[in-house]
Amino acid sequence: MKIQLLSDLHLESESFDPEPAPGAELLVLGGDIDATWTAYERFAGWPVPVLVVAGNHEFDGRELDEAWPQLAETCARHGLKLLERETVVVEAADGRRIRFAGTVRWNDFDLFGAAERERSQRAAAYFMRLMDARRGGQPFDVQAVRTEALACRAWLEATLAEPARGRWDASVVVTHFAPSLKSADPRYGRQPATASFCNADDDLIVRADLWLHGHLHCRHDYRAGARPGRVVCQARGLAKKGEHEGLDPFKLIEI
Repeated sequence: MKIQLLSDLHLESESFDPEPAPGAELLVLGGDIDATWTAYERFAGWPVPVLVVAGNHEFDGRELDEAWPQLAETCARHGLKLLERETVVVEAADGRRIRFAGTVRWNDFDLFGAAERERSQRAAAYFMRLMDARRGGQPFDVQAVRTEALACRAWLEATLAEPARGRWDASVVVTHFAPSLKSADPRYGRQPATASFCNADDDLIVRADLWLHGHLHCRHDYRAGARPGRVVCQARGLAKKGEHEGLDPFKLIEI
C-alpha cells in the first residue's frame, strides 16, 4: 500500500492547498490540521480513503468530552474516518490487508524517565496554558494529560499484542505525538520541553510494521529496530519559521 501522510498543516493560520499524491491509495492526516476544524472540508471527496488522528490543537479552547464526538461527526460528514483508540483494516490494491491503529497518544512526560518527569511537566505547563482545554469542566493540565496519555499507551500496547490470525497482513500505528526521542526536533535537541513532543514508545515501535506521527514541525524517516520498526513524520509546520521548507507533500510511504 502507498500512503500519503500530512500533518501539522495549521490551516487556521497557514496558506496551503493540500492535493492528492499521484499513486497514493490512502491519505493519513496526523493531527493539527486546523484548530477551527473548518479546513477538514477540503478533504471531502478525496479520491482515496482518508484516515484522521487528532492533534493537540484540535482541542484548543475546547472541552474534550464534548469535542470528541463533535470532531468525529465533522470528519464523518466529509467522508473521513477519525481514529481514537480504534483500529480499521484497509485493503491495498494488491489485496493485502493493512491494519491501522490510531490514537493521539498524548505525552506522559516519561521520555527521560520518572526521575525527570516533574521537570518535564513544569516545562509543559506553558503549552497547556496555550491550549486552554478542559476535561470534565476542569483544566486539561499536565496531570490530566498524563492520565490520558497512559490510557493511550495501554491501549496501544494491548492492540499491538493482538495476534493477526489471518485478519491482517501488516500493522500501522498512527499517532500525533512522536514515539521516540529520535523524532526530536534537531533545532531544540534534548531538553525538558522535548517530553511535550515525544514519548518513550521505542519498545512498541518494533511491534508495528510502520509508525506514522506528526507534532514535531520537521520530517523524519528512520528505523528503530531489527524488525521493520520504520517511523515517518511528514509535518509541514509554520511557513513564517521556514518549517515547511523541504516538505514533499506528495511523498509516498509504502507498507
